[in-house]
Amino acid sequence: MKLDVIKLDGGAAGSVELGDEVFGLEPRADILHRVVRWQRNKAQQGTHSTLGRSEVSYSTKKIYRQKGTGGARHGSRKAPIFRSGGVYKGPTPRSHAHDLPKKVRALGLKMALSAKLKDGSLVIIDTAEADGKTKTLAKMIADRGWKRALVIDGAEVNENFARAAANIDGLDVLPSMGANVYDILKRDTLVLTKAGVEALEARLK
Repeated sequence: MKLDVIKLDGGAAGSVELGDEVFGLEPRADILHRVVRWQRNKAQQGTHSTLGRSEVSYSTKKIYRQKGTGGARHGSRKAPIFRSGGVYKGPTPRSHAHDLPKKVRALGLKMALSAKLKDGSLVIIDTAEADGKTKTLAKMIADRGWKRALVIDGAEVNENFARAAANIDGLDVLPSMGANVYDILKRDTLVLTKAGVEALEARLK
């Protein structure tokens, strides 16, 4: 499939051939959901924690005698039944990550790219280069109508372009190895450089 290539200033820069095995798949919501869930669970910190019965600070002395009080039998103020006692089966620090086959991850990325092409929200640019000034790049982005865009370059991102894009709200820049399903689906427009297309096809074929 051929797609027109433009420059950042809007000028034409030829066309590029997109492989159907990467950009021509029919998106499946279940695959995309599995990959996004895997990504978000892996990124979750899992630092939630509560103090259990053995961790709260109280005396271990029996609070009152066993018999003759007319009340229930208790041995410690640390019991969960008491105020400021330990939490029963509360959350503890752990990893939320789970396994997902590499083939499913790769398939999810292909489907995310295909979904953007199918929606008409995939743009191919010649190169992602700038003079390092945010004002200049912001005007180009506004002229193109990109409000929430993700730019994916080749193996490395141009340093001046990354510096100029850092302060533009709604614009993210990633190298080809950083391309992922969650970031692609989160943005309204996906912008790939020609180097980015070649790198992604080489990675996913």
